[in-house]
Amino acid sequence: MAGLSGKAFQKFLEIASPHVPILKESGFKERGVLTPEEFVVSGDFLVHHCPTWKWETGDDKLFKDHLPKEKQYLSTRNVPCYQRLKQMQHTDENEVIIDEDDNDGGWVDTHHNLDTTTAKVTDAMDDLTVEDSAAPGGGGAQDQSDDDGSVGDMTDDEDDGPAVADDDDAEVKPATSGVEGGDNTLQMRSYDLYITYDRYYQTPRMWLYGYNERREPLSIEETYEDISSDHVKKTVTHENYPHLDGYRMLSIHPCKHADVIKRLVEQTAQGGRHDVQVHEYLLIFLKFVQSVLPTIEYDFTRQFTMSG
Repeated sequence: MAGLSGKAFQKFLEIASPHVPILKESGFKERGVLTPEEFVVSGDFLVHHCPTWKWETGDDKLFKDHLPKEKQYLSTRNVPCYQRLKQMQHTDENEVIIDEDDNDGGWVDTHHNLDTTTAKVTDAMDDLTVEDSAAPGGGGAQDQSDDDGSVGDMTDDEDDGPAVADDDDAEVKPATSGVEGGDNTLQMRSYDLYITYDRYYQTPRMWLYGYNERREPLSIEETYEDISSDHVKKTVTHENYPHLDGYRMLSIHPCKHADVIKRLVEQTAQGGRHDVQVHEYLLIFLKFVQSVLPTIEYDFTRQFTMSG
């Protein structure tokens, strides 16, 4: 399987995934995986404690029968991103290897001890008016037949899971709302984030789509500026979104999610600090995804100390 890459690997997953048996028995602590039922339980817990997240239904023809109709995937929109990673000072003290057994050198959290929250947002926020997002699932998105140029293709120089093919041309085309630039415009970005259940890997999967301060879609290269450089060309891919027909967006590929989650759960339990239960899975998931997206300030409310 390691020899497959790019479109060949993605095509394999599209063909194979519907035939993968649905996980019936919990393997949360033993293998870091979730059953669909556990995904829903953990999603309900996330929505309850972090109300910025909500369940979505998706397109009828892409309905996944192993999940409830009204709980196909999770979303949160207009998530602020106040600064680029290059604006943050990187030091060895802020770098933590989460999964030391990884053959590629470990899953690295390069901003482990940094507080990315902006302490003071300028008064320009009061004058910034942005209409509701027209992202996928939000009621106003356009598919690739309406436009053909706002998002480029991503290449994958390091083969670690599926690479992204250069000839992919379908892409997300959200509509934009007019926000004029100027002295009263806060120069920040925002993201719409989505969490799906990956049947093949039996884990959650994060998808993202970003906008600039004028609510214009970010290019893939611009989005790279908000993704840890240790993960950009290794674990971030550009693929078909599984719940909306004709849409593509960036995703953190789940090929290593189970191993990382298993290790984080073990680390959290060490010394009797906290015995993580399955309904808390997505809180742990969002915590480790923050190592890939350290400046995107989504809500996962509860804090876990997972490594020293």
